[in-house]
Amino acid sequence: MTYQDRLADNRFEPGTFTPDPKPNAPLAMLAAQTKLELTLLLRNGEQLLLTLFIPITLLIGLSLLPVGDLGDPRVDKVVPAVMMVAIMSTAFTGQAIAVGFDRRYGALKRLGATPLPRWGIIAGKSAAVVIVVALQSIVLGAIGFALGWRPDPAGLLLGAVVIALGTATFAALGLLLGGSLRAEIVLALANVLWFVMAGIGSVVFASADSIPGPLHTAARVVPSGALAEALDHAVSGSVDVFAIVVLALWGSVAGWLATRLFKFT
Repeated sequence: MTYQDRLADNRFEPGTFTPDPKPNAPLAMLAAQTKLELTLLLRNGEQLLLTLFIPITLLIGLSLLPVGDLGDPRVDKVVPAVMMVAIMSTAFTGQAIAVGFDRRYGALKRLGATPLPRWGIIAGKSAAVVIVVALQSIVLGAIGFALGWRPDPAGLLLGAVVIALGTATFAALGLLLGGSLRAEIVLALANVLWFVMAGIGSVVFASADSIPGPLHTAARVVPSGALAEALDHAVSGSVDVFAIVVLALWGSVAGWLATRLFKFT
Protein backbone atom coordinates (compact mmCIF):
# COMPACT_ATOMS: atom_id res chain seq x y z
CA MET A 1 0.00 0.00 0.00
CA THR A 2 1.43 3.38 -1.00
CA TYR A 3 1.70 6.35 1.34
CA GLN A 4 -1.19 8.10 -0.44
CA ASP A 5 -3.35 4.99 -0.02
CA ARG A 6 -2.61 4.89 3.69
CA LEU A 7 -3.60 8.56 4.04
CA ALA A 8 -6.85 7.91 2.20
CA ASP A 9 -7.60 4.83 4.31
CA ASN A 10 -10.24 5.72 6.93
CA ARG A 11 -9.16 3.64 9.93
CA PHE A 12 -11.78 5.04 12.29
CA GLU A 13 -15.53 4.97 12.05
CA PRO A 14 -17.36 8.34 11.98
CA GLY A 15 -18.16 9.47 15.53
CA THR A 16 -15.16 7.71 17.10
CA PHE A 17 -13.76 11.02 18.33
CA THR A 18 -15.83 13.55 20.28
CA PRO A 19 -16.04 16.45 19.65
CA ASP A 20 -15.74 16.01 15.90
CA PRO A 21 -12.87 18.36 14.86
CA LYS A 22 -14.43 20.34 12.02
CA PRO A 23 -15.68 23.92 11.52
CA ASN A 24 -19.13 24.76 12.80
CA ALA A 25 -21.93 25.94 10.51
CA PRO A 26 -21.38 29.48 9.12
CA LEU A 27 -24.46 30.89 10.88
CA ALA A 28 -23.35 29.40 14.20
CA MET A 29 -19.89 30.94 13.81
CA LEU A 30 -21.44 34.30 12.90
CA ALA A 31 -23.76 34.18 15.93
CA ALA A 32 -20.86 33.38 18.25
CA GLN A 33 -18.70 36.15 16.82
CA THR A 34 -21.56 38.66 17.03
CA LYS A 35 -22.16 37.74 20.68
CA LEU A 36 -18.45 38.19 21.43
CA GLU A 37 -18.25 41.57 19.71
CA LEU A 38 -21.46 42.76 21.39
CA THR A 39 -20.16 41.72 24.81
CA LEU A 40 -16.89 43.59 24.24
CA LEU A 41 -18.76 46.69 23.09
CA LEU A 42 -21.01 46.77 26.13
CA ARG A 43 -18.14 46.12 28.57
CA ASN A 44 -16.10 49.04 27.26
CA GLY A 45 -16.63 52.09 29.47
CA GLU A 46 -15.33 54.53 26.85
CA GLN A 47 -17.63 52.98 24.28
CA LEU A 48 -20.65 53.33 26.57
CA LEU A 49 -19.71 56.98 27.08
CA LEU A 50 -19.78 57.53 23.33
CA THR A 51 -22.86 55.46 22.60
CA LEU A 52 -25.20 56.42 25.43
CA PHE A 53 -24.09 59.01 27.98
CA ILE A 54 -23.01 61.73 25.55
CA PRO A 55 -26.06 61.39 23.23
CA ILE A 56 -28.49 61.29 26.17
CA THR A 57 -26.85 64.36 27.73
CA LEU A 58 -27.02 66.22 24.42
CA LEU A 59 -30.64 65.23 23.88
CA ILE A 60 -31.81 66.44 27.29
CA GLY A 61 -29.60 69.53 27.37
CA LEU A 62 -30.37 70.81 23.87
CA SER A 63 -34.09 70.12 24.31
CA LEU A 64 -34.40 72.01 27.58
CA LEU A 65 -31.81 74.79 27.30
CA PRO A 66 -32.45 77.79 25.00
CA VAL A 67 -29.33 77.29 22.89
CA GLY A 68 -29.66 78.28 19.23
CA ASP A 69 -32.75 78.77 17.10
CA LEU A 70 -34.18 75.26 16.71
CA GLY A 71 -37.84 76.15 16.41
CA ASP A 72 -40.69 75.00 18.60
CA PRO A 73 -40.77 72.35 19.89
CA ARG A 74 -36.97 72.18 20.02
CA VAL A 75 -36.96 68.42 20.54
CA ASP A 76 -38.21 67.85 16.97
CA LYS A 77 -34.84 69.08 15.66
CA VAL A 78 -32.75 67.76 18.51
CA VAL A 79 -33.73 64.09 18.20
CA PRO A 80 -32.50 63.65 14.56
CA ALA A 81 -29.31 65.59 15.37
CA VAL A 82 -28.52 63.51 18.44
CA MET A 83 -29.33 60.29 16.59
CA MET A 84 -26.78 61.30 13.94
CA VAL A 85 -24.18 61.81 16.67
CA ALA A 86 -25.03 58.45 18.27
CA ILE A 87 -24.70 56.56 14.98
CA MET A 88 -21.34 58.19 14.28
CA SER A 89 -20.12 57.38 17.78
CA THR A 90 -21.00 53.68 17.56
CA ALA A 91 -20.59 52.78 13.91
CA PHE A 92 -17.62 55.00 13.05
CA THR A 93 -15.51 56.16 16.00
CA GLY A 94 -16.00 53.16 18.28
CA GLN A 95 -15.70 50.70 15.41
CA ALA A 96 -12.53 52.27 14.00
CA ILE A 97 -10.76 52.41 17.37
CA ALA A 98 -11.77 48.86 18.30
CA VAL A 99 -10.56 47.43 14.98
CA GLY A 100 -7.32 49.40 15.12
CA PHE A 101 -6.40 48.08 18.56
CA ASP A 102 -7.61 44.56 17.74
CA ARG A 103 -5.03 44.61 14.96
CA ARG A 104 -2.32 46.08 17.20
CA TYR A 105 -2.75 43.45 19.92
CA GLY A 106 -2.99 40.57 17.47
CA ALA A 107 -6.62 39.69 18.17
CA LEU A 108 -7.60 39.73 14.50
CA LYS A 109 -4.50 37.75 13.59
CA ARG A 110 -5.50 35.04 16.05
CA LEU A 111 -9.07 35.04 14.76
CA GLY A 112 -7.64 34.59 11.28
CA ALA A 113 -6.08 31.31 12.41
CA THR A 114 -9.51 29.91 13.33
CA PRO A 115 -12.08 28.42 10.93
CA LEU A 116 -13.98 31.73 11.11
CA PRO A 117 -13.77 33.24 7.61
CA ARG A 118 -12.78 36.83 6.96
CA TRP A 119 -16.33 37.83 6.12
CA GLY A 120 -17.44 36.36 9.45
CA ILE A 121 -15.12 38.66 11.41
CA ILE A 122 -16.34 41.77 9.59
CA ALA A 123 -19.98 40.65 9.63
CA GLY A 124 -19.80 39.89 13.36
CA LYS A 125 -18.46 43.35 14.14
CA SER A 126 -21.06 44.98 11.89
CA ALA A 127 -23.93 42.96 13.39
CA ALA A 128 -22.89 43.99 16.91
CA VAL A 129 -22.87 47.63 15.82
CA VAL A 130 -26.34 47.28 14.30
CA ILE A 131 -27.69 45.83 17.56
CA VAL A 132 -26.17 48.63 19.64
CA VAL A 133 -27.53 51.30 17.27
CA ALA A 134 -30.99 49.71 17.48
CA LEU A 135 -30.82 49.88 21.28
CA GLN A 136 -29.63 53.49 21.07
CA SER A 137 -32.56 54.36 18.82
CA ILE A 138 -35.07 52.89 21.26
CA VAL A 139 -33.54 54.64 24.29
CA LEU A 140 -33.16 58.03 22.59
CA GLY A 141 -36.60 57.77 21.01
CA ALA A 142 -38.18 57.02 24.40
CA ILE A 143 -36.41 59.97 26.05
CA GLY A 144 -37.37 62.22 23.14
CA PHE A 145 -41.00 61.13 23.45
CA ALA A 146 -40.91 61.95 27.15
CA LEU A 147 -39.61 65.42 26.24
CA GLY A 148 -42.47 66.04 23.79
CA TRP A 149 -41.20 64.57 20.54
CA ARG A 150 -44.11 63.40 18.39
CA PRO A 151 -42.85 62.04 15.04
CA ASP A 152 -45.07 61.21 12.10
CA PRO A 153 -46.13 57.52 12.43
CA ALA A 154 -44.91 56.76 8.92
CA GLY A 155 -41.74 58.67 9.76
CA LEU A 156 -40.71 56.05 12.29
CA LEU A 157 -40.44 53.42 9.55
CA LEU A 158 -38.64 55.83 7.23
CA GLY A 159 -36.35 56.79 10.09
CA ALA A 160 -35.49 53.14 10.72
CA VAL A 161 -34.49 52.73 7.06
CA VAL A 162 -32.33 55.86 7.18
CA ILE A 163 -30.72 54.72 10.45
CA ALA A 164 -29.88 51.35 8.85
CA LEU A 165 -28.33 53.06 5.83
CA GLY A 166 -26.42 55.52 7.99
CA THR A 167 -25.14 52.73 10.23
CA ALA A 168 -23.90 50.75 7.22
CA THR A 169 -22.19 53.83 5.79
CA PHE A 170 -20.39 54.82 8.98
CA ALA A 171 -19.51 51.20 9.78
CA ALA A 172 -17.83 50.94 6.38
CA LEU A 173 -15.93 54.17 7.07
CA GLY A 174 -14.91 52.86 10.49
CA LEU A 175 -13.68 49.55 9.08
CA LEU A 176 -11.74 51.41 6.39
CA LEU A 177 -10.03 53.68 8.92
CA GLY A 178 -9.41 51.05 11.60
CA GLY A 179 -8.34 48.37 9.14
CA SER A 180 -5.79 50.38 7.19
CA LEU A 181 -3.90 52.65 9.64
CA ARG A 182 -1.88 52.17 12.83
CA ALA A 183 -3.87 52.07 16.07
CA GLU A 184 -2.34 55.29 17.45
CA ILE A 185 -3.21 57.18 14.28
CA VAL A 186 -6.71 55.69 14.26
CA LEU A 187 -7.31 56.77 17.88
CA ALA A 188 -6.42 60.38 17.16
CA LEU A 189 -7.94 60.63 13.68
CA ALA A 190 -11.24 58.93 14.59
CA ASN A 191 -11.86 61.35 17.47
CA VAL A 192 -10.90 64.41 15.39
CA LEU A 193 -13.16 63.30 12.54
CA TRP A 194 -15.99 62.72 15.03
CA PHE A 195 -15.84 66.33 16.19
CA VAL A 196 -15.49 67.67 12.64
CA MET A 197 -18.38 65.63 11.24
CA ALA A 198 -20.58 66.38 14.26
CA GLY A 199 -20.00 70.08 13.68
CA ILE A 200 -20.69 69.79 9.96
CA GLY A 201 -23.82 67.75 10.61
CA SER A 202 -25.18 70.44 12.93
CA VAL A 203 -24.96 73.00 10.11
CA VAL A 204 -27.94 71.49 8.30
CA PHE A 205 -30.18 72.33 11.28
CA ALA A 206 -29.26 76.01 11.28
CA SER A 207 -31.80 78.47 9.89
CA ALA A 208 -31.44 79.44 6.23
CA ASP A 209 -30.78 83.09 7.19
CA SER A 210 -27.86 82.29 9.47
CA ILE A 211 -25.58 80.48 7.01
CA PRO A 212 -24.87 80.91 3.26
CA GLY A 213 -26.62 78.55 0.87
CA PRO A 214 -23.38 77.06 -0.57
CA LEU A 215 -22.18 76.21 2.95
CA HIS A 216 -25.43 74.43 3.67
CA THR A 217 -25.14 72.45 0.43
CA ALA A 218 -21.51 71.57 1.16
CA ALA A 219 -22.52 70.24 4.58
CA ARG A 220 -25.09 67.95 2.95
CA VAL A 221 -22.47 66.13 0.85
CA VAL A 222 -20.57 65.09 4.00
CA PRO A 223 -21.85 61.77 5.49
CA SER A 224 -22.86 63.34 8.82
CA GLY A 225 -24.71 66.20 7.13
CA ALA A 226 -26.47 63.83 4.75
CA LEU A 227 -27.51 61.57 7.62
CA ALA A 228 -28.78 64.47 9.71
CA GLU A 229 -30.80 65.87 6.80
CA ALA A 230 -32.19 62.45 5.86
CA LEU A 231 -33.25 61.76 9.45
CA ASP A 232 -34.84 65.20 9.84
CA HIS A 233 -36.97 64.61 6.74
CA ALA A 234 -37.70 60.98 7.57
CA VAL A 235 -39.25 61.60 10.99
CA SER A 236 -41.49 64.19 9.33
CA GLY A 237 -42.74 61.55 6.89
CA SER A 238 -40.80 62.67 3.79
CA VAL A 239 -37.75 61.42 1.90
CA ASP A 240 -34.68 63.51 1.07
CA VAL A 241 -33.49 61.74 -2.07
CA PHE A 242 -30.29 63.77 -2.32
CA ALA A 243 -29.22 62.85 1.21
CA ILE A 244 -30.05 59.16 0.65
CA VAL A 245 -27.96 59.09 -2.53
CA VAL A 246 -25.03 60.80 -0.78
CA LEU A 247 -25.11 58.25 2.06
CA ALA A 248 -25.32 55.33 -0.37
CA LEU A 249 -22.36 56.65 -2.39
CA TRP A 250 -20.20 57.17 0.68
CA GLY A 251 -21.09 53.71 1.98
CA SER A 252 -20.41 52.01 -1.36
CA VAL A 253 -17.02 53.68 -1.87
CA ALA A 254 -15.93 53.13 1.75
CA GLY A 255 -17.03 49.48 1.64
CA TRP A 256 -15.19 48.89 -1.63
CA LEU A 257 -11.99 50.45 -0.29
CA ALA A 258 -12.28 48.61 3.04
CA THR A 259 -12.42 45.20 1.34
CA ARG A 260 -9.18 46.01 -0.51
CA LEU A 261 -7.20 47.89 2.15
CA PHE A 262 -8.31 46.06 5.30
CA LYS A 263 -5.37 44.43 7.12
CA PHE A 264 -5.51 41.91 9.95
CA THR A 265 -2.07 42.78 11.33
